[in-house]
Amino acid sequence: MAIKFTTPITVRSETVNAIGSIGGGTQDIDLGLGNVVTATVDTSATTFTFSKAPASGTSGYFTLVLTNGGSQTVTWPASVDWAGATAPTLTASGVDVLTFFTVDGGTIWYGFAAGLNMS
Repeated sequence: MAIKFTTPITVRSETVNAIGSIGGGTQDIDLGLGNVVTATVDTSATTFTFSKAPASGTSGYFTLVLTNGGSQTVTWPASVDWAGATAPTLTASGVDVLTFFTVDGGTIWYGFAAGLNMS
């Protein structure tokens, strides 16, 4: 049985927030700048923070395309809830794609490894 769509599928584009190279320290992911984020970890440990989550009762998400995340220590906000309570092991030399989703204003971010070692 074939599925027939009566409404055309709409292609949706997203705004990219290209952070570039991260030299360590704290790096804020500002959802007001786009919900597709690209970054490269390069010289030292990085702690991510997330800001401008949508209000509680409104869903929000972003996708992080992270290059060389496993080359240094990466620390996630305590609000991130990973499957199995364990953050994924990031690739030292390559690209990882991570998705974060919230429905409560960022009190809890559900974190998913969408693709590891994509390069």
